[in-house]
Amino acid sequence: MMLSPVQQAAIQHPQQPAVLLDGQTVSYQQWAQRISRLADSLKAQGLKQGDIGAIIIEPASHIGTNNNAIHTLEAINFYWACIEIGAVYFPINGRFSTQQINQLIGRFNIHHVWHNTARQTTLPQSINWLYDDNKQPLSTAKIETPHQPTKVNPHRPANIILTSGSSGTPKAAVHSLMNHLASAQGASRYIALNPNDKWLLSLPLFHVGGLAIVNRCANAGACIVIKSTKTSLDKQLIDDAISHVSMVPTQAIQMLNQHPQALHKVKALLLGGGVIEASLIERLTQQKIPAFTSYGMTEMSSQITTAKANEFGHHGRALPLRQLKLVDDIIWVKGECLFQGYLELDPQQGFTLSLPVDDQGWFCTHDRGKFNDKGQLLLLGRADNMFICGGENIQPEEIESVLLQHPLVSKAIVFGQPDAEFGLLPAAIIDYTTKQLPEDIHQQLANLVTNQLARFKRPRHWYTWPEVEQSGLKVNRKQIILAVNSQ
Repeated sequence: MMLSPVQQAAIQHPQQPAVLLDGQTVSYQQWAQRISRLADSLKAQGLKQGDIGAIIIEPASHIGTNNNAIHTLEAINFYWACIEIGAVYFPINGRFSTQQINQLIGRFNIHHVWHNTARQTTLPQSINWLYDDNKQPLSTAKIETPHQPTKVNPHRPANIILTSGSSGTPKAAVHSLMNHLASAQGASRYIALNPNDKWLLSLPLFHVGGLAIVNRCANAGACIVIKSTKTSLDKQLIDDAISHVSMVPTQAIQMLNQHPQALHKVKALLLGGGVIEASLIERLTQQKIPAFTSYGMTEMSSQITTAKANEFGHHGRALPLRQLKLVDDIIWVKGECLFQGYLELDPQQGFTLSLPVDDQGWFCTHDRGKFNDKGQLLLLGRADNMFICGGENIQPEEIESVLLQHPLVSKAIVFGQPDAEFGLLPAAIIDYTTKQLPEDIHQQLANLVTNQLARFKRPRHWYTWPEVEQSGLKVNRKQIILAVNSQ
Protein backbone atom coordinates (compact mmCIF):
# COMPACT_ATOMS: atom_id res chain seq x y z
CA MET A 1 0.00 0.00 0.00
CA MET A 2 1.16 3.53 -0.72
CA LEU A 3 -0.06 7.08 -1.08
CA SER A 4 -1.12 8.11 -4.56
CA PRO A 5 1.43 10.30 -6.41
CA VAL A 6 -0.78 13.37 -5.87
CA GLN A 7 -0.97 12.79 -2.11
CA GLN A 8 2.77 12.09 -1.96
CA ALA A 9 3.52 15.30 -3.89
CA ALA A 10 1.28 17.19 -1.44
CA ILE A 11 3.65 16.12 1.35
CA GLN A 12 6.92 16.67 -0.52
CA HIS A 13 5.97 19.76 -2.55
CA PRO A 14 2.85 21.20 -0.87
CA GLN A 15 3.05 24.70 -2.36
CA GLN A 16 4.20 23.71 -5.85
CA PRO A 17 1.61 24.38 -8.59
CA ALA A 18 -0.13 21.13 -9.49
CA VAL A 19 -2.51 22.38 -12.19
CA LEU A 20 -2.57 25.54 -14.29
CA LEU A 21 -5.80 26.38 -16.10
CA ASP A 22 -6.29 29.70 -17.90
CA GLY A 23 -4.07 31.59 -15.47
CA GLN A 24 -5.43 29.94 -12.31
CA THR A 25 -3.30 27.54 -10.32
CA VAL A 26 -3.89 25.07 -7.52
CA SER A 27 -1.10 23.80 -5.27
CA TYR A 28 -0.50 20.11 -4.67
CA GLN A 29 -1.73 20.50 -1.10
CA GLN A 30 -4.98 22.09 -2.29
CA TRP A 31 -5.39 19.60 -5.12
CA ALA A 32 -4.79 16.54 -2.93
CA GLN A 33 -7.51 17.63 -0.52
CA ARG A 34 -9.89 18.39 -3.37
CA ILE A 35 -9.37 14.93 -4.86
CA SER A 36 -9.89 13.24 -1.49
CA ARG A 37 -13.17 15.11 -1.03
CA LEU A 38 -14.23 14.09 -4.53
CA ALA A 39 -13.37 10.45 -3.75
CA ASP A 40 -15.52 10.60 -0.60
CA SER A 41 -18.36 12.13 -2.60
CA LEU A 42 -18.14 9.48 -5.33
CA LYS A 43 -18.21 6.69 -2.75
CA ALA A 44 -21.34 8.23 -1.27
CA GLN A 45 -22.80 8.23 -4.80
CA GLY A 46 -22.24 4.47 -5.07
CA LEU A 47 -18.84 4.09 -6.78
CA LYS A 48 -16.81 1.47 -4.94
CA GLN A 49 -13.59 -0.48 -5.23
CA GLY A 50 -13.48 -2.64 -8.36
CA ASP A 51 -16.25 -0.73 -10.16
CA ILE A 52 -15.61 0.74 -13.59
CA GLY A 53 -16.07 4.50 -13.61
CA ALA A 54 -16.43 5.74 -17.19
CA ILE A 55 -16.06 9.27 -18.50
CA ILE A 56 -16.72 10.39 -22.06
CA ILE A 57 -13.91 12.73 -23.09
CA GLU A 58 -15.72 15.20 -25.33
CA PRO A 59 -14.02 17.24 -28.06
CA ALA A 60 -14.37 21.00 -27.82
CA SER A 61 -16.81 20.99 -30.74
CA HIS A 62 -19.27 18.93 -28.67
CA ILE A 63 -19.27 20.93 -25.45
CA GLY A 64 -18.12 24.40 -26.54
CA THR A 65 -14.61 25.72 -26.32
CA ASN A 66 -15.27 27.70 -23.13
CA ASN A 67 -16.05 24.50 -21.20
CA ASN A 68 -13.39 22.27 -22.73
CA ALA A 69 -10.55 23.15 -20.35
CA ILE A 70 -12.82 22.68 -17.31
CA HIS A 71 -14.01 19.36 -18.75
CA THR A 72 -10.37 18.23 -19.04
CA LEU A 73 -9.66 19.20 -15.42
CA GLU A 74 -12.74 17.27 -14.27
CA ALA A 75 -11.48 14.22 -16.16
CA ILE A 76 -8.10 14.42 -14.39
CA ASN A 77 -9.71 14.89 -10.98
CA PHE A 78 -11.98 11.92 -11.65
CA TYR A 79 -8.96 9.75 -12.53
CA TRP A 80 -7.16 10.45 -9.26
CA ALA A 81 -10.38 10.05 -7.25
CA CYS A 82 -10.85 6.61 -8.87
CA ILE A 83 -7.27 5.75 -7.85
CA GLU A 84 -8.08 6.60 -4.21
CA ILE A 85 -11.31 4.58 -4.30
CA GLY A 86 -9.78 1.59 -6.09
CA ALA A 87 -12.22 1.99 -8.98
CA VAL A 88 -11.19 1.44 -12.62
CA TYR A 89 -11.03 4.65 -14.66
CA PHE A 90 -12.35 4.27 -18.21
CA PRO A 91 -11.99 7.34 -20.48
CA ILE A 92 -14.01 6.97 -23.71
CA ASN A 93 -13.39 8.96 -26.86
CA GLY A 94 -16.33 11.35 -27.32
CA ARG A 95 -15.92 11.16 -31.09
CA PHE A 96 -17.23 7.61 -31.03
CA SER A 97 -20.77 7.28 -32.30
CA THR A 98 -23.63 6.92 -29.82
CA GLN A 99 -23.98 3.31 -30.95
CA GLN A 100 -20.29 2.61 -30.25
CA ILE A 101 -20.48 4.18 -26.79
CA ASN A 102 -23.61 2.21 -25.91
CA GLN A 103 -21.93 -0.98 -27.12
CA LEU A 104 -18.96 -0.30 -24.84
CA ILE A 105 -21.25 0.35 -21.88
CA GLY A 106 -23.07 -2.91 -22.54
CA ARG A 107 -19.92 -4.90 -23.30
CA PHE A 108 -18.26 -3.96 -20.00
CA ASN A 109 -21.45 -3.81 -17.95
CA ILE A 110 -20.80 -0.21 -16.93
CA HIS A 111 -23.14 1.35 -14.36
CA HIS A 112 -21.23 4.49 -13.33
CA VAL A 113 -20.54 7.36 -15.76
CA TRP A 114 -19.28 10.87 -15.04
CA HIS A 115 -22.09 13.41 -15.41
CA ASN A 116 -22.62 14.54 -19.01
CA THR A 117 -25.76 16.54 -19.78
CA ALA A 118 -25.49 16.02 -23.53
CA ARG A 119 -25.39 12.22 -23.16
CA GLN A 120 -28.17 11.69 -20.63
CA THR A 121 -30.83 11.00 -23.24
CA THR A 122 -28.62 8.73 -25.38
CA LEU A 123 -27.19 6.38 -22.74
CA PRO A 124 -29.12 3.65 -20.88
CA GLN A 125 -31.50 4.90 -18.19
CA SER A 126 -29.88 2.54 -15.68
CA ILE A 127 -26.68 4.63 -15.64
CA ASN A 128 -25.65 6.06 -12.28
CA TRP A 129 -24.45 9.56 -13.14
CA LEU A 130 -21.50 10.71 -11.05
CA TYR A 131 -20.70 14.36 -10.37
CA ASP A 132 -18.45 16.70 -8.38
CA ASP A 133 -20.47 18.51 -5.71
CA ASN A 134 -17.59 20.98 -5.15
CA LYS A 135 -17.83 23.61 -7.89
CA GLN A 136 -15.32 26.08 -6.43
CA PRO A 137 -12.97 27.55 -9.04
CA LEU A 138 -9.31 26.64 -8.67
CA SER A 139 -8.33 30.03 -7.29
CA THR A 140 -10.67 29.68 -4.29
CA ALA A 141 -9.72 26.12 -3.34
CA LYS A 142 -9.48 25.91 0.44
CA ILE A 143 -7.03 23.96 2.58
CA GLU A 144 -8.78 22.10 5.36
CA THR A 145 -7.01 20.44 8.28
CA PRO A 146 -6.48 17.80 9.38
CA HIS A 147 -6.16 15.88 6.13
CA GLN A 148 -5.67 12.11 6.25
CA PRO A 149 -4.97 10.78 2.75
CA THR A 150 -6.00 7.23 1.88
CA LYS A 151 -3.36 4.68 0.95
CA VAL A 152 -3.93 2.77 -2.29
CA ASN A 153 -2.92 -0.60 -3.69
CA PRO A 154 -0.74 0.28 -6.73
CA HIS A 155 -1.09 -3.21 -8.19
CA ARG A 156 -4.88 -3.12 -8.60
CA PRO A 157 -6.38 -2.43 -12.05
CA ALA A 158 -6.43 1.36 -12.31
CA ASN A 159 -7.65 2.18 -15.81
CA ILE A 160 -8.83 0.92 -19.18
CA ILE A 161 -7.44 2.32 -22.43
CA LEU A 162 -8.93 1.17 -25.71
CA THR A 163 -6.45 0.23 -28.39
CA SER A 164 -7.12 1.47 -31.93
CA GLY A 165 -9.26 -0.72 -34.16
CA SER A 166 -12.58 0.76 -35.25
CA SER A 167 -12.71 -1.72 -38.15
CA GLY A 168 -13.07 -4.45 -35.54
CA THR A 169 -13.62 -4.63 -31.81
CA PRO A 170 -11.08 -2.48 -29.93
CA LYS A 171 -9.13 -4.26 -27.21
CA ALA A 172 -9.41 -2.90 -23.68
CA ALA A 173 -5.93 -2.63 -22.16
CA VAL A 174 -5.84 -2.54 -18.36
CA HIS A 175 -2.99 -0.87 -16.45
CA SER A 176 -2.18 -0.63 -12.76
CA LEU A 177 -0.89 2.50 -11.09
CA MET A 178 2.44 0.71 -10.70
CA ASN A 179 2.62 0.28 -14.51
CA HIS A 180 2.30 4.05 -14.90
CA LEU A 181 4.81 4.81 -12.15
CA ALA A 182 7.37 2.47 -13.71
CA SER A 183 6.78 4.16 -17.06
CA ALA A 184 7.21 7.61 -15.51
CA GLN A 185 10.35 6.70 -13.58
CA GLY A 186 12.06 5.15 -16.59
CA ALA A 187 11.11 8.02 -18.90
CA SER A 188 12.34 10.68 -16.47
CA ARG A 189 15.83 9.23 -16.43
CA TYR A 190 16.18 10.23 -20.08
CA ILE A 191 13.93 13.30 -20.21
CA ALA A 192 14.19 14.96 -16.82
CA LEU A 193 11.02 16.30 -15.20
CA ASN A 194 11.33 18.44 -12.05
CA PRO A 195 8.87 20.15 -9.66
CA ASN A 196 9.42 23.52 -11.35
CA ASP A 197 8.60 22.17 -14.81
CA LYS A 198 5.30 22.57 -16.66
CA TRP A 199 3.99 19.94 -19.09
CA LEU A 200 1.27 20.99 -21.52
CA LEU A 201 -1.49 18.38 -21.63
CA SER A 202 -1.86 18.35 -25.41
CA LEU A 203 -2.93 14.70 -25.70
CA PRO A 204 -6.40 13.36 -24.80
CA LEU A 205 -6.87 11.22 -21.69
CA PHE A 206 -8.36 8.34 -23.67
CA HIS A 207 -4.88 7.99 -25.21
CA VAL A 208 -2.12 6.37 -23.14
CA GLY A 209 0.14 9.34 -23.95
CA GLY A 210 -2.30 11.75 -22.29
CA LEU A 211 -2.65 9.59 -19.19
CA ALA A 212 1.15 9.24 -19.09
CA ILE A 213 1.56 13.03 -18.84
CA VAL A 214 -0.85 13.13 -15.88
CA ASN A 215 1.03 10.36 -14.06
CA ARG A 216 4.49 11.73 -14.85
CA CYS A 217 3.69 15.21 -13.56
CA ALA A 218 2.21 13.91 -10.31
CA ASN A 219 5.11 11.51 -9.82
CA ALA A 220 7.61 14.36 -10.24
CA GLY A 221 5.58 17.06 -8.47
CA ALA A 222 5.51 19.01 -11.75
CA CYS A 223 2.66 21.18 -13.03
CA ILE A 224 0.06 19.92 -15.51
CA VAL A 225 -0.95 22.77 -17.81
CA ILE A 226 -4.43 22.39 -19.32
CA LYS A 227 -4.49 23.32 -22.98
CA SER A 228 -6.17 26.72 -23.22
CA THR A 229 -9.22 27.38 -25.36
CA LYS A 230 -8.80 31.14 -24.99
CA THR A 231 -5.38 31.61 -26.56
CA SER A 232 -3.29 30.17 -29.38
CA LEU A 233 -0.81 27.36 -28.81
CA ASP A 234 2.23 29.50 -29.55
CA LYS A 235 1.09 32.19 -27.09
CA GLN A 236 0.37 29.65 -24.37
CA LEU A 237 3.81 28.07 -24.78
CA ILE A 238 5.37 31.46 -24.07
CA ASP A 239 2.93 32.92 -21.51
CA ASP A 240 2.74 29.76 -19.37
CA ALA A 241 6.50 29.04 -19.69
CA ILE A 242 5.84 25.51 -20.91
CA SER A 243 8.90 23.25 -20.44
CA HIS A 244 7.57 19.99 -21.92
CA VAL A 245 5.18 19.50 -24.83
CA SER A 246 4.14 16.71 -27.20
CA MET A 247 3.41 17.42 -30.87
CA VAL A 248 2.76 15.55 -34.08
CA PRO A 249 5.20 16.44 -36.89
CA THR A 250 2.63 18.62 -38.70
CA GLN A 251 2.18 20.79 -35.57
CA ALA A 252 5.93 21.17 -35.17
CA ILE A 253 6.34 22.20 -38.81
CA GLN A 254 3.56 24.78 -38.51
CA MET A 255 5.10 26.16 -35.33
CA LEU A 256 8.53 26.46 -36.96
CA ASN A 257 7.00 28.17 -39.99
CA GLN A 258 4.86 30.66 -38.08
CA HIS A 259 6.07 31.05 -34.47
CA PRO A 260 9.49 29.42 -33.98
CA GLN A 261 10.22 31.62 -30.96
CA ALA A 262 7.50 29.78 -29.02
CA LEU A 263 9.71 26.68 -28.85
CA HIS A 264 12.97 28.38 -27.92
CA LYS A 265 12.58 27.90 -24.15
CA VAL A 266 11.06 24.42 -24.26
CA LYS A 267 13.21 21.80 -22.50
CA ALA A 268 11.69 18.83 -24.31
CA LEU A 269 9.60 18.59 -27.47
CA LEU A 270 8.30 15.04 -27.91
CA LEU A 271 7.50 14.15 -31.51
CA GLY A 272 5.20 11.28 -32.38
CA GLY A 273 2.09 10.14 -34.20
CA GLY A 274 3.59 10.15 -37.70
CA VAL A 275 6.64 9.90 -39.91
CA ILE A 276 9.30 12.43 -38.90
CA GLU A 277 11.17 13.76 -41.90
CA ALA A 278 14.90 14.51 -41.77
CA SER A 279 14.21 18.09 -42.87
CA LEU A 280 12.14 18.71 -39.71
CA ILE A 281 14.88 17.32 -37.50
CA GLU A 282 17.44 19.49 -39.28
CA ARG A 283 15.39 22.64 -38.65
CA LEU A 284 14.90 21.79 -34.98
CA THR A 285 18.62 21.14 -34.60
CA GLN A 286 19.53 24.42 -36.28
CA GLN A 287 17.34 26.32 -33.83
CA LYS A 288 18.69 24.29 -30.87
CA ILE A 289 15.24 23.02 -29.90
CA PRO A 290 15.63 19.81 -27.82
CA ALA A 291 13.40 17.35 -29.68
CA PHE A 292 12.93 13.67 -28.91
CA THR A 293 11.39 10.70 -30.67
CA SER A 294 10.27 7.47 -29.09
CA TYR A 295 8.84 4.05 -29.77
CA GLY A 296 5.94 3.17 -27.53
CA MET A 297 2.56 1.50 -27.29
CA THR A 298 -0.52 1.32 -25.10
CA GLU A 299 0.36 -2.10 -23.75
CA MET A 300 3.67 -0.79 -22.38
CA SER A 301 2.12 2.27 -20.70
CA SER A 302 3.53 4.66 -23.33
CA GLN A 303 7.27 5.04 -24.11
CA ILE A 304 9.51 1.99 -24.58
CA THR A 305 12.56 3.62 -26.17
CA THR A 306 13.52 7.28 -26.51
CA ALA A 307 16.21 9.16 -28.41
CA LYS A 308 17.12 12.70 -29.33
CA ALA A 309 15.57 13.37 -32.72
CA ASN A 310 18.21 12.36 -35.23
CA GLU A 311 18.76 12.21 -38.98
CA PHE A 312 19.55 8.49 -38.78
CA GLY A 313 15.95 7.63 -37.86
CA HIS A 314 16.70 5.53 -34.78
CA HIS A 315 14.61 5.68 -31.61
CA GLY A 316 17.28 4.82 -29.07
CA ARG A 317 17.43 1.91 -26.66
CA ALA A 318 14.96 0.53 -24.16
CA LEU A 319 14.39 2.87 -21.22
CA PRO A 320 14.96 1.67 -17.63
CA LEU A 321 12.38 -0.83 -16.32
CA ARG A 322 11.75 -2.07 -19.88
CA GLN A 323 13.32 -4.81 -21.99
CA LEU A 324 13.24 -5.19 -25.76
CA LYS A 325 14.44 -7.91 -28.10
CA LEU A 326 14.08 -8.88 -31.77
CA VAL A 327 12.99 -12.30 -32.97
CA ASP A 328 13.08 -12.63 -36.77
CA ASP A 329 12.87 -8.81 -36.98
CA ILE A 330 9.72 -8.76 -34.78
CA ILE A 331 9.89 -6.61 -31.63
CA TRP A 332 9.14 -8.30 -28.31
CA VAL A 333 8.94 -6.37 -25.01
CA LYS A 334 8.49 -6.88 -21.29
CA GLY A 335 9.10 -5.01 -18.06
CA GLU A 336 7.45 -3.36 -15.08
CA CYS A 337 5.32 -1.11 -17.30
CA LEU A 338 3.81 -4.02 -19.27
CA PHE A 339 0.04 -3.78 -18.85
CA GLN A 340 -1.98 -6.26 -16.78
CA GLY A 341 -3.86 -7.63 -19.78
CA TYR A 342 -6.91 -7.19 -21.99
CA LEU A 343 -10.26 -7.06 -20.23
CA GLU A 344 -12.51 -9.89 -21.39
CA LEU A 345 -15.91 -11.16 -20.32
CA ASP A 346 -16.00 -14.87 -19.50
CA PRO A 347 -19.55 -16.37 -19.34
CA GLN A 348 -18.63 -18.44 -16.26
CA GLN A 349 -16.04 -16.30 -14.47
CA GLY A 350 -17.23 -12.81 -15.34
CA PHE A 351 -14.51 -10.30 -16.19
CA THR A 352 -11.02 -11.67 -16.59
CA LEU A 353 -7.66 -10.30 -17.75
CA SER A 354 -5.95 -11.97 -20.69
CA LEU A 355 -2.22 -11.28 -20.95
CA PRO A 356 -0.81 -12.77 -24.19
CA VAL A 357 2.85 -13.35 -23.28
CA ASP A 358 5.18 -16.30 -23.80
CA ASP A 359 6.45 -18.50 -20.97
CA GLN A 360 9.19 -15.96 -20.18
CA GLY A 361 6.82 -13.00 -20.01
CA TRP A 362 7.66 -11.48 -23.43
CA PHE A 363 4.88 -9.63 -25.29
CA CYS A 364 4.86 -9.64 -29.11
CA THR A 365 4.24 -6.15 -30.51
CA HIS A 366 3.86 -7.28 -34.16
CA ASP A 367 6.06 -4.32 -35.07
CA ARG A 368 9.11 -4.96 -37.23
CA GLY A 369 12.47 -3.46 -36.38
CA LYS A 370 16.23 -3.83 -36.45
CA PHE A 371 19.19 -2.58 -34.43
CA ASN A 372 21.90 -0.37 -35.90
CA ASP A 373 25.56 -1.02 -35.11
CA LYS A 374 25.15 0.86 -31.82
CA GLY A 375 22.18 -1.20 -30.65
CA GLN A 376 19.65 1.56 -31.31
CA LEU A 377 16.20 0.66 -32.61
CA LEU A 378 15.10 1.34 -36.18
CA LEU A 379 11.43 0.73 -36.99
CA LEU A 380 10.51 -1.10 -40.20
CA GLY A 381 6.71 -1.04 -39.90
CA ARG A 382 3.90 -3.31 -38.81
CA ALA A 383 4.26 -7.00 -39.58
CA ASP A 384 0.54 -7.20 -40.36
CA ASN A 385 0.82 -4.34 -42.90
CA MET A 386 3.36 -6.21 -45.02
CA PHE A 387 2.12 -7.85 -48.25
CA ILE A 388 3.66 -9.90 -51.06
CA CYS A 389 3.83 -8.66 -54.65
CA GLY A 390 5.00 -11.24 -57.20
CA GLY A 391 6.96 -13.09 -54.52
CA GLU A 392 8.58 -9.94 -53.08
CA ASN A 393 7.86 -8.70 -49.55
CA ILE A 394 6.66 -5.11 -49.44
CA GLN A 395 6.59 -3.04 -46.26
CA PRO A 396 4.14 -0.14 -46.88
CA GLU A 397 5.77 2.22 -44.37
CA GLU A 398 9.00 2.20 -46.39
CA ILE A 399 7.16 3.47 -49.48
CA GLU A 400 5.09 5.94 -47.47
CA SER A 401 8.20 7.59 -46.01
CA VAL A 402 9.42 8.27 -49.56
CA LEU A 403 6.06 9.64 -50.74
CA LEU A 404 5.99 12.02 -47.77
CA GLN A 405 9.15 13.66 -49.07
CA HIS A 406 7.08 15.32 -51.81
CA PRO A 407 6.14 18.87 -50.72
CA LEU A 408 2.49 18.42 -51.82
CA VAL A 409 1.93 15.23 -49.77
CA SER A 410 0.77 15.56 -46.15
CA LYS A 411 -0.32 11.94 -45.50
CA ALA A 412 0.15 8.67 -47.38
CA ILE A 413 -1.01 5.08 -46.98
CA VAL A 414 0.23 2.24 -49.19
CA PHE A 415 -1.62 -1.09 -49.33
CA GLY A 416 -1.81 -4.20 -51.47
CA GLN A 417 -4.55 -4.26 -54.10
CA PRO A 418 -5.55 -7.64 -55.64
CA ASP A 419 -4.05 -8.38 -59.05
CA ALA A 420 -4.51 -11.50 -61.20
CA GLU A 421 -0.84 -11.69 -62.20
CA PHE A 422 1.11 -10.48 -59.16
CA GLY A 423 -1.30 -11.35 -56.35
CA LEU A 424 -1.12 -7.87 -54.81
CA LEU A 425 0.11 -4.62 -56.33
CA PRO A 426 1.05 -1.49 -54.35
CA ALA A 427 -1.66 1.18 -54.30
CA ALA A 428 -1.36 4.58 -52.60
CA ILE A 429 -3.88 6.80 -50.84
CA ILE A 430 -2.65 10.40 -50.72
CA ASP A 431 -3.77 13.41 -48.73
CA TYR A 432 -2.44 16.47 -50.54
CA THR A 433 -1.62 19.86 -49.07
CA THR A 434 -3.50 21.65 -51.88
CA LYS A 435 -6.23 21.05 -54.45
CA GLN A 436 -4.16 22.74 -57.17
CA LEU A 437 -2.12 19.74 -58.35
CA PRO A 438 0.09 19.42 -61.42
CA GLU A 439 -1.25 17.04 -64.06
CA ASP A 440 1.75 14.74 -63.69
CA ILE A 441 1.60 14.49 -59.88
CA HIS A 442 1.23 10.70 -59.95
CA GLN A 443 4.21 10.38 -62.28
CA GLN A 444 6.23 12.63 -59.98
CA LEU A 445 5.41 10.42 -57.02
CA ALA A 446 6.12 7.24 -58.96
CA ASN A 447 9.49 8.60 -60.03
CA LEU A 448 10.28 9.59 -56.45
CA VAL A 449 9.71 6.00 -55.29
CA THR A 450 11.54 4.43 -58.24
CA ASN A 451 14.59 6.65 -57.70
CA GLN A 452 14.96 5.55 -54.07
CA LEU A 453 13.48 2.04 -53.90
CA ALA A 454 13.17 -1.06 -56.05
CA ARG A 455 10.93 -0.55 -59.07
CA PHE A 456 8.39 -3.18 -57.98
CA LYS A 457 7.57 -1.01 -54.95
CA ARG A 458 6.19 1.76 -57.18
CA PRO A 459 2.41 2.22 -56.55
CA ARG A 460 0.34 1.28 -59.61
CA HIS A 461 -2.93 2.85 -58.43
CA TRP A 462 -3.52 6.26 -56.83
CA TYR A 463 -6.43 7.38 -54.67
CA THR A 464 -7.27 10.64 -52.93
CA TRP A 465 -7.78 10.65 -49.17
CA PRO A 466 -11.40 9.85 -48.24
CA GLU A 467 -13.47 12.05 -45.96
CA VAL A 468 -13.42 9.90 -42.85
CA GLU A 469 -13.55 11.29 -39.32
CA GLN A 470 -10.62 9.97 -37.30
CA SER A 471 -11.38 9.00 -33.70
CA GLY A 472 -7.81 8.76 -32.44
CA LEU A 473 -4.44 10.48 -32.63
CA LYS A 474 -3.01 8.16 -35.23
CA VAL A 475 -4.34 7.59 -38.71
CA ASN A 476 -6.41 4.40 -38.72
CA ARG A 477 -4.99 2.57 -41.74
CA LYS A 478 -7.69 -0.07 -41.92
CA GLN A 479 -10.46 2.51 -41.73
CA ILE A 480 -8.96 4.61 -44.56
CA ILE A 481 -8.28 1.59 -46.80
CA LEU A 482 -11.79 0.26 -46.19
CA ALA A 483 -13.30 3.64 -47.12
CA VAL A 484 -11.33 3.69 -50.39
CA ASN A 485 -12.22 0.10 -51.25
CA SER A 486 -15.90 0.72 -50.54
CA GLN A 487 -15.87 3.55 -53.08
